[in-house]
Amino acid sequence: MDHGHNQGGEAALRALRPQIQDLPMENIADLAHRARELGDVIPLWYGEGDMVTPAFIREAAKAALDEGLTFYIPDMRGHRPLIEALSDYQSALHGIPFGLDRSTVTPGGMQAVHLAMTAIAEPGRNVVFPEPQWPNIANAIHVSGAEPRGVPMEYRDGRWRLDLDRLFAACDARTRAIVYSSPSNPQGWVASEEEIRALLDFSRRRGVWIVADEVYARMYFRGPAAPSILPLADPEDLVMTVNTFSKGWAMTGWRVGWLTHPPSLSARFGALVQYMTSGTAGVLQAGAAAALRHGEGVVAEIRARAEAGIAATYEILGGHPAVELPARPEGGMYVFFRLRGVEDAREACRAVLEKARVGLAPGHLFGPSGRSFLRICILRETGSLRRALARMAEALG
Repeated sequence: MDHGHNQGGEAALRALRPQIQDLPMENIADLAHRARELGDVIPLWYGEGDMVTPAFIREAAKAALDEGLTFYIPDMRGHRPLIEALSDYQSALHGIPFGLDRSTVTPGGMQAVHLAMTAIAEPGRNVVFPEPQWPNIANAIHVSGAEPRGVPMEYRDGRWRLDLDRLFAACDARTRAIVYSSPSNPQGWVASEEEIRALLDFSRRRGVWIVADEVYARMYFRGPAAPSILPLADPEDLVMTVNTFSKGWAMTGWRVGWLTHPPSLSARFGALVQYMTSGTAGVLQAGAAAALRHGEGVVAEIRARAEAGIAATYEILGGHPAVELPARPEGGMYVFFRLRGVEDAREACRAVLEKARVGLAPGHLFGPSGRSFLRICILRETGSLRRALARMAEALG
């Protein structure tokens, strides 16, 4: 029987879950499409450096491939050598013992976020987070069916500040979790130990989860790692941290991350991984294990590259009359800045792309409080970055 044809697929779209129908579709890819037409564009919009994964990590994955590590990994939480490496790495970094049951390996940090939201968020509830914030956090909450509830941070005298009273006031009886990123994307703000303790105390009083995005923890400019909630929390506190090999070990394309969680949830997360992805490829996990075992020099090199990129940005743009730079970021790989007199940076990003052939990310993608800002990823080879910055300075007059 002929039921007729759907005009433009509208019936199929309406048959999706409401959260998928409403999923924001605008992203940096819209600008990237124009960049392909222009040519000679230096792309500084994505959160990715230009350093190829170091050879010893690649060789570890190649060796695993040659040895036949091409089957399912029976323990869905991760291949034993990587789980052991994560236990040793986190124990050494945080100065407290981490058992093998504390971490679950995921196909990238984004999947770790999704795993956490699948476990704790649900329709009719909400998840609170400070913003500007990496948009994937809010969208992962949205996809879960929960309400993403952003709380604007305060920007004053060139610094971003977290108003804990305002953040806690946004929580109600339907709040399942507070999610924060430190060092933050895009601002480079870092939560102090006092702020983290306040979050943990609130969690204990209210039974609210704390999910900490610590993806940029090793790209911290005042020590080997940014302050973490893990050494402050008891193993069974309602605390999870999201991490990835992408940034600190130059492994963005590998798609390997991990979620650190209470040990009592180990079996549940193993089951969730089975039903969501059936695990992460063994050869990739072999490379990740090598990164943890032998990669402290890589972490230090990437941190130094980030510091050099920030220094170049402040040197070249710091005195420009059109540019308003914030205080230097405490960590991460971005500078989140404004152009004087610009309220919405979308048109400014397009103008910089057209005139300077430099790709930047418009701040509205990170939440309403970021709409007048532009994000530049500074983790690039110094010569390429300096060319981009010089082009920007010229185009901005």
